[in-house]
Amino acid sequence: MAKRKDTPNTPGEQIAQQILANYDFVNADATRQAFAELKKDWSAYPGAIAVWENNFIHVEQLFNYGSAVRKVMYTTNAIESVNSSFRKVTKKGAFPNDTAVYKIFYLRILELYKKWENHRVQNWAMVRNQLLIDDRMSSLMERYDIGY
Repeated sequence: MAKRKDTPNTPGEQIAQQILANYDFVNADATRQAFAELKKDWSAYPGAIAVWENNFIHVEQLFNYGSAVRKVMYTTNAIESVNSSFRKVTKKGAFPNDTAVYKIFYLRILELYKKWENHRVQNWAMVRNQLLIDDRMSSLMERYDIGY
């Protein structure tokens, strides 16, 4: 996750900093209260508030998990990296059909596996234990666990 600035300059940076703080709360009730305050503070920007209001249920769902899991879930750097990598390989030419694109994605994924082979999720033991509390996640992890 990118380091947060101490003194945001633009209104966009200020609202983003206040929104990001929602992820640090201990429970969903605290984040709902903070979000209500955010809506009051930024009522001059109804479009930005509406986007968050329409999707706030997804933020609330993060609180079904512990703080270590939440950090992994809301940090999208890995996802953004994969998407960026896919964009790079598809910009290099035209593809005659969908199969050609699937093949180039497959080859790129193999490269990414090699690149990230020794990278692990920070605090994996804590993340794993918090995921095992959830019955659905527990059964999935039993099925797919590769023994970190």
